[in-house]
Amino acid sequence: MADFNQAFLLVIANEGGYVNDPDDPGGETYKGVARKIFSKWDGWIKIDLLKRQSGFPGNLDKDVELQQDIEDFYRVNFWNKVKGDDITNQKVAESIFDFGVNAGVGTSASLAQLVVEAETDGVIGQESISKINAFNSDHFLAAFTVAKIARYVNIVKKRPTSRKYFYGWVLRSLGENA
Repeated sequence: MADFNQAFLLVIANEGGYVNDPDDPGGETYKGVARKIFSKWDGWIKIDLLKRQSGFPGNLDKDVELQQDIEDFYRVNFWNKVKGDDITNQKVAESIFDFGVNAGVGTSASLAQLVVEAETDGVIGQESISKINAFNSDHFLAAFTVAKIARYVNIVKKRPTSRKYFYGWVLRSLGENA
């Protein structure tokens, strides 16, 4: 079975730290948690308090409780929803998890289901897990990577301001830190 802690370290390396990019539809973001999308996340209360202290945003990474909140957030909202613990291949689990973080769990699940020819409902259940685990992992990763990049191409076509993220998204799809 895949290991969350290993997958989490990769995701966090991709997500970076604190950003408030006006071109990002998610708005203010900390370690990939977008305020506009996850406005009710308790971590925002801590971040707002830490903004008032000297050393912001560097002080965020030093707050142990906030770091645990981040880890818990990713486990509950992404890893558990893609059934990461049930996927046998670590790299496959990491790819589905990471794309879920970047593009949404439903999108990641749907693309994974397309690759393994499971029912494409955007929810990874037992049938999807069985098919993912039975599928050749190298072939899965290749097909899933192509599908992710195609998705990013479509995003840039629809929202040209996202072009500046494209290269990083492609690197991330290829399993390299952007």
